[in-house]
Amino acid sequence: MSDHQNGLVRGIMRRLGEDASVAALLGEPARIWDQPPEDAGFPHVRIGACDSRPVAADGGAVENRLSLTVVSTFPGAEEARAVAAAVRAALEDVRLEADGVRTVSLGVSLVETFRATDLGRAYAVIRLRAVTEDI
Repeated sequence: MSDHQNGLVRGIMRRLGEDASVAALLGEPARIWDQPPEDAGFPHVRIGACDSRPVAADGGAVENRLSLTVVSTFPGAEEARAVAAAVRAALEDVRLEADGVRTVSLGVSLVETFRATDLGRAYAVIRLRAVTEDI
């Protein structure tokens, strides 16, 4: 069986990197990282927690829940909300393929925006639900 989490993450990163609206906000190449570099520019998107479980006993399909976090230093939460909206539009109901895995379904289940207590950064957490299968 393929590594569903890594295949899904690679597919998401590829899709977001190719999307013009996301690139307009995150630069080219788009600032999307599993582990941001020390000199990460803003805004950027970080790949967050992911959990997976088989949908059926036969192990064919896998349900994945993944979080993406937008990090912005723009005053207020406007930029974080804009990036979250672009990410949502780029990923809603698309079919992805990467590393021997394809999505059967992909959707955004929640977007939460908030500011840090020191008001220096704003965040948007995008929670995704995807069902994947081996190609």
